[in-house]
Amino acid sequence: METPPIPNPQSPIPASKRAVVLVSGGMDSAVTLALAHEHGFTSYALSVDYGQRHSSELAAAQRVATRMGAQAHKTVCVDLRSIGGSALTDDIAVPAEGGTGIPVTYVPARNTIMLAIALGWAEVLGAQDIFCGVNAVDYSGYPDCRPAFVEAFARLANVATKAAVEGAPLRVHAPLMAMSKADIVREGLRLGVDFATTVSCYQADDAGRACGHCDACRLRRDGFHIAGVPDPTRYR
Repeated sequence: METPPIPNPQSPIPASKRAVVLVSGGMDSAVTLALAHEHGFTSYALSVDYGQRHSSELAAAQRVATRMGAQAHKTVCVDLRSIGGSALTDDIAVPAEGGTGIPVTYVPARNTIMLAIALGWAEVLGAQDIFCGVNAVDYSGYPDCRPAFVEAFARLANVATKAAVEGAPLRVHAPLMAMSKADIVREGLRLGVDFATTVSCYQADDAGRACGHCDACRLRRDGFHIAGVPDPTRYR
C-alpha cells in the first residue's frame, strides 16, 4: 500500500535533505525514522514485502510512516520465500528464545537486498542519504547487522551508482548500531515514538499480537524492562 505519488525529484525539497529510510514496522526502524527527522531530513519510508511469515509488520510500517510524517511510504515486493532458507521465509519452526550461533531466523541476503532497493530509490529521488535500523549489540547474531556490513555497502553504493560517479556521493546511516535495546527504548521515548504502533515479533498473528517467546520478543521485552518503562507490546 502506498501514499499518494511522490513529488518529482525536482521538487523544492533540497536533495541534500531527502533520505530514504528503511521501515520494517519494528521498534528499531521507527526510532531510526524519528532520528532522521530530528536531523532535518525529509524522509521517504521504504518497506519490503519479502514473503515474511506475517503481514502485520507491514501494516505496522504503514502506521509508523503515516503517524511520523514520512513524505511518502513505498512497499516493494521481493519474493524471498521462493528461495527459502530461513524460519521467516520457509517451513522451518521459529525457535524459542536462546540458542547459539546465527539463528535460523536469519534471512539470506535480506539486508543487502533491502539496502539495494533503498539505494535505487535514493538515486531516483536525488537523495544522498539512506537510513537503516541495524544494530550490532542486540541483533541475534545476524552478520548483516554489523558495522563492517554497513561500511562495505556504503563503499559499493559509491562505485555502483550514476549519482556517486557524477559527484553526488551516497551515505548509509545506521544510528542505532552501538545502542542496546534499552538505549533504543529510551531514545524512542525522547523522540516521542509510539512503540505500541510497532510490531517486532517473528511470528505475530494477523492482529499484530506477539508470541512472547521468539528472540525478537525476548530482546524487545528485555529492552523495556532494563529501561524501566512499561512494555506496550500486545501479546497473545
